[in-house]
Amino acid sequence: MTEIADAIERADQETFTRRPPKTLQARINFLMKQLKTTKAVAAEIGVSQRSVERYRKGERKHPPKDIAERIDTAVRARWQPRVRKRRQRQAATTGGITVETRARFGYTAPIGTTDDGRFRRLTVHLPPTYAQRLFDARQAGAGDQQMRQIIADGFKDIYFQDNGNHALGLTDVTLNDIDYLDLDY
Repeated sequence: MTEIADAIERADQETFTRRPPKTLQARINFLMKQLKTTKAVAAEIGVSQRSVERYRKGERKHPPKDIAERIDTAVRARWQPRVRKRRQRQAATTGGITVETRARFGYTAPIGTTDDGRFRRLTVHLPPTYAQRLFDARQAGAGDQQMRQIIADGFKDIYFQDNGNHALGLTDVTLNDIDYLDLDY
């Protein structure tokens, strides 16, 4: 995954209304409901079908740490899809999305002004149109660079140009060297 896609996934998980199953057996049973076969579950988490059967029956209760993390990731990725969709739809239509980041912003500015990229720590609320663009790009399988550019465009319009009130000559804002990035919607 990419930094932006990871941030969307973390934001989705913060919207859960119930906690995912805690026990290994309950997690495996949840994955069985989602993926239908032990073969599919085994392929998803990278173990043998027999291991999945043992986890499911409760014969093995403590998988190795890396396998436990893969099980947790697989469960969380499928947990409460309707809640996720509802929150994303709300962000894309009315609520917008808040981006908190520390990154290097580069930009093209008129002659006589500085266009040196520098690290900035920003928390900016972007309107619903940017949330919709970001979710659509993720759904279409866009790469990290495309999703970074959507956020950079939002920062250019909302933060740097203040909705058309400042820095009108500013063009081509880029988001580089992300130290961290979190989303909230």
